[in-house]
Formats: sequence, C-alpha cells, structure tokens
Amino acid sequence: MEKLWAPWRSKYIHAEKPIGCIFCRKPKQKKDKINFIVARRKHGFAILNIFPYNNGHVLVAPFRHINALDKLSFDEQADLMQLTVEIINILKKKLKPQGFNVGINLGKVAGAGIINHIHIHIVPRWAADTNFFPVIAKTKVISQSLDELYIVS
Repeated sequence: MEKLWAPWRSKYIHAEKPIGCIFCRKPKQKKDKINFIVARRKHGFAILNIFPYNNGHVLVAPFRHINALDKLSFDEQADLMQLTVEIINILKKKLKPQGFNVGINLGKVAGAGIINHIHIHIVPRWAADTNFFPVIAKTKVISQSLDELYIVS
C-alpha cells in the first residue's frame, strides 16, 4: 500500500476547537500574515481556509458578526461581492484554475461549519482535481502549504 506523507496536517487534525468566532477574533488581532488574512476592505476581509476543500480555498466574511444575508447592509453586500471578485482574479493569476465553486452555506444542515457568521467560500477547481481519495478514503490531498499560497491583494 502506498502512503501519503503530510505531517504538517496533524496540527489541524488534533487542533482544539477555538473559543469564539474566528471571523470576529482573527481580524482584531492585526496579525494578517499569521492568520492568513489576505485582504481587508471597509466592511469585510478575505482569509485562507486552514481546512481547505482545495488549494487556494478562500473565505470572504464581513467584519460584523451576522448570520444572514438579509441582515447585511447594501454597502456590506457590495463590499463583500467586490472582494469576492478581486480574490477570484488574484487566484486566477496565482493558481491558474480552470473554474471556481463560489458559495454560501446558510445553516448547519447546508454544511456551514461556522453558522453564526456568514461567509463566502471561493474554491478554485481544476479538471480531474478529485481522485479516488475522497471517494474511497474520505481524504482530500492538499498539495500546497498555506505559507506558500499566501497572497495579499
């Protein structure tokens, strides 16, 4: 049997669940590189997902702790959408994906891991980026470290 060696992943597997909302806590720390915050705008920010679905998985969130789209102001909506477009354009240049999944999981049953702070997922995709690992072993191979990927807009 072949073995996939990825020792850097063990810190995520064994990580304690953080206290409080990461989308509120991380931006306040003003440690963008350490926290993998790649962009800030007036109403929101973009952060690399430390549990990515794929290389380059970025989350865009408002600074305000809010759990629904209809609670966002028009300015917040526009700012988050503009930042989403900017991040997609940066990822196109940096990673050259062939497509993207962009979405919002509203509620736990919809797959939201953080249900009380709305956020947009931007997931770069490539042809054949899924292989037998997710199907057979329920494992996804992420081939690039967050430090290597870190982008600033």
